[in-house]
Amino acid sequence: MLAYLTGGSGFVGPWLRRHLEAEGDEVYAPFVDVTDAEAIQASVHQVAPEVIYHLAGQAHVGESWVHPGETFRINALGSLNVLEAARTSAKPPRVLLVSSAEVYGNVAVADLPIQETRPVEPVSPYGASKVAAEVLARQAFVGSRLDVVWTRAFNHIGPGQSDAFVVSGVARQIVEAERPGAEPVVRVGNLSARRDISDVRDVVRAYRLVATHGRAGEAYNVCAGIDHEIGELVQTLVALATRPVRIDVDPSRFRPVDLPVQRGDPAKLRLHTGWEPKYAISDTLLDVVKWWRTGPTTNDPTGPERHTQTER
Repeated sequence: MLAYLTGGSGFVGPWLRRHLEAEGDEVYAPFVDVTDAEAIQASVHQVAPEVIYHLAGQAHVGESWVHPGETFRINALGSLNVLEAARTSAKPPRVLLVSSAEVYGNVAVADLPIQETRPVEPVSPYGASKVAAEVLARQAFVGSRLDVVWTRAFNHIGPGQSDAFVVSGVARQIVEAERPGAEPVVRVGNLSARRDISDVRDVVRAYRLVATHGRAGEAYNVCAGIDHEIGELVQTLVALATRPVRIDVDPSRFRPVDLPVQRGDPAKLRLHTGWEPKYAISDTLLDVVKWWRTGPTTNDPTGPERHTQTER
């Protein structure tokens, strides 16, 4: 299958490209600004892919509170441009739009796990930008019959993730604290939040399965269906340190609005694609620490496999 990938140089992109190529797909991941309508249209039309994986976007929820306009421009307008590039192609490809569980907003514990039928009520500018992208995708499907499907990814982690995200950020601090003479401290934000977290390598498998088997015009949760307390993850990471490290809670690291608990229902994904997670969270945390210890020297974290996989 000829695949076109936006956002190929981000966190998920290299992992998705590696997986697609391992499955025998031919992958194009050009550096094209998705907010430039003419550029993305010319690129897509030239490549003429069978499927577009649209990952490009502003991916940090906290950053969206600081720059809401830029977040909306990249995530919503960028998605519109990709959808239009597909729609106007000589042979319109299938489009997989990567959305986010942030579209659901603050869901009461009694209403968990979250299913795709739940109304979207975003509380962050990032979540709102993703709702807009989904509405555009839905309109393209209904109004133009574009073959588009979208995923609502819950939290995912793994080697290569920016230290702006909690797990990778704590892992980096641990590695720095292990150095001789360094202050043995890890500074964190809200530890009480609970999140449904998956390994990025499981997530990219889900993306290809949805692109292959998902029903056009529909949304798919990508999640494990298990929520973990952030504090427990931090304790697990700290236990991997080669010297004692203390944890300091820093109020400045708290978000303006933080969801207390988020857990998704992956039943639809499993039913339609047969997807099951393969990586245990403990193995993923270890892999992230190992990645920071080896010293990230490339934008491609996939490199030679350095993980220990535990089948679940």
